[in-house]
Amino acid sequence: MTSTTSALSVSAAGKPFDTVEIDRRDLRANDVRIKVRYAGICHSDIHQARDEWGQGIFPMTPGHEIVGTVDEVGSDVTAHAVGDTVGVGCFVDSCLECEPCRDGEEQFCDRGVAQTYSAKGYDGEITHGGYSGQVVVRDHFVVKVPDGVDLAATTPLLCAGITTYAPLKRYEVGEGSKVGVIGLGGLGHVAVKIAAALGAEVSVLSRTDAKKDDGLAFGATHYYATEDESVFDDLAGSFDLLVNTVGAAVPLDQFLGLLNRGGTMVNLGAPSENLEVGAFSLLSRRRAVAGSMVGGLPQTQEMLDFCAEHGITATIELIDASEVDDAYNRVVDGDARYRVVIDADTIGAA
Repeated sequence: MTSTTSALSVSAAGKPFDTVEIDRRDLRANDVRIKVRYAGICHSDIHQARDEWGQGIFPMTPGHEIVGTVDEVGSDVTAHAVGDTVGVGCFVDSCLECEPCRDGEEQFCDRGVAQTYSAKGYDGEITHGGYSGQVVVRDHFVVKVPDGVDLAATTPLLCAGITTYAPLKRYEVGEGSKVGVIGLGGLGHVAVKIAAALGAEVSVLSRTDAKKDDGLAFGATHYYATEDESVFDDLAGSFDLLVNTVGAAVPLDQFLGLLNRGGTMVNLGAPSENLEVGAFSLLSRRRAVAGSMVGGLPQTQEMLDFCAEHGITATIELIDASEVDDAYNRVVDGDARYRVVIDADTIGAA
């Protein structure tokens, strides 16, 4: 039967959050009903809630980093059972028939992936995300959270973890790889941890040295403050892979000079302004600029298992629902250390 749950919602772009009641659909044969325990705040939530990318659907309940407990399963569900600890990431449906879906890259579904919130699902209904007491999700898009992990600190891995793990695996990062991580924020700090666990020599490229101690503690071998422009001369041609985690435009030509012959710069952030690059930055030394968007369900499960095996979680601040508006501002200002996670039990609490 249809259920009602408390949720955090913005009524229009840039408005503060209100606590509301939203409906969750009747359980279908392949559905899983999940009691949300933790919901992470991703910078893309902020872009969406403030309609900085356009086409936001309001009222909006954000949240695509979700960890919770299975409350109920549909009659055809076999992979999950009541009581299981599970996660939900950035999308909740796809056709599962096209070539990308068959390849386990549902995020590139030819028919169009259904985002976890602010999107129209295949049933025509608007999706609402994890800043809520419960979610109902098609079983294929639910992953298992390994036993023994810190659940709150694991929650951001459903986006930040897979977003950084996917390109590191695609470009075969391992022993002997030289990886530069641009930015040490919510994405960057997870990228450092995962790249180091893969065996890479990791360098942080951050604007200032304010986070140097943290960067080294996360597993970086080197830390460079790029406000000192001599860094770009000193490190020219040093890296096999650059992972750009910054959500604002960066001077691509300047950073591309840090790549070795055949090196690649992968962009993970999604700034509202265009990124520009000069042709000779690419032609010289066969450098490339690429993009990467999260990962499919098989790789998301692989990432969670890898992180559990290596003791990797996000470094988080756990907040109550009443603190979300302030948390949004602190994330934008770069003051969060390093991801913010909502205790979902506080949503709708008196």
